[in-house]
Amino acid sequence: MIRLNLPEKIGTVRLVLQRLRYEDAEEIFYSYASKPEATRYLAFATHQTVEDARSFLTYAVEAWETGTDYAYGIRLKADNRFIGSIGIMNENGKVHFGYCLSPNYWNKGLTTEACQAVIELLKTQKHVHRIWTFIDAENAASGKVIMKCGLVEEARLKNWFRFVNQDNKPKDCILYILKE
Repeated sequence: MIRLNLPEKIGTVRLVLQRLRYEDAEEIFYSYASKPEATRYLAFATHQTVEDARSFLTYAVEAWETGTDYAYGIRLKADNRFIGSIGIMNENGKVHFGYCLSPNYWNKGLTTEACQAVIELLKTQKHVHRIWTFIDAENAASGKVIMKCGLVEEARLKNWFRFVNQDNKPKDCILYILKE
């Protein structure tokens, strides 16, 4: 397993991305994980209880240690408010990322800012040879964010992924890669 050398904290102009901790459970639950409008396009089920967030954090902490998934909470620098998370999944240097932001903070450029910071960091990693992500083809807002970050469409994949929060039906997806 190729491990990434990622810091536990990343700063941007308006944000602090910090390695997720067990203590973040309630903030994760209340900011986005319990909100169906926020989790519609995610791979995990909308959380029903704070315990669901705690279970996710058990996974996140262990995955960071093994080098397979590096999950960061997204906080506003101004007041330390928890507003979302972003994760980097590592498959031996082929990395993809995903994110979720509280609906209260949509359309403010914050997701783009977080993604750009993560992508810039990944570009400095010695063993990273591919940076990619995918989205539900109907998720136009994420498509805009991803393209602002310098990724380009590589493929449209018919019936490629089952989104648990959309009746688990196979959905068409768009695969994006970082331009070389």
